[in-house]
Amino acid sequence: MAFAEALEGKDNFYQWLFKNGYPELSALTSAIKGNAEAFDWLIKRNFPQYAAFSNAIDDDENAWVWLKENKFDFLVILAEASLGRKEAMEYLLINKLQVFAVIAKRIKDIKDQLGFDYEDYHKIHF
Repeated sequence: MAFAEALEGKDNFYQWLFKNGYPELSALTSAIKGNAEAFDWLIKRNFPQYAAFSNAIDDDENAWVWLKENKFDFLVILAEASLGRKEAMEYLLINKLQVFAVIAKRIKDIKDQLGFDYEDYHKIHF
């Protein structure tokens, strides 16, 4: 749930993730919001699956292919749910993965909010 709260912009949760052994989730939070430095951090620190996830929710076809080829099936489902795909959200709920349903909903809300110029991270206030 700390990741979901960090996605919502609550800095104390963002910092908690970073300081308590989950810096990759802090970086993923920023990458989802379009921060290129965070994306690069994920790649350089051997978290390519999270970088690919960040791009998949931007409908990057190469990211989808990479996630599927590398068998990150759950991240594919989470990305689909984050894009508002009903079947993926139902999968999360049926399998009692409500925390991930919350995360997917928060990601969708972020994308909807930032959608007008989502790719230009220079214009995003963190």
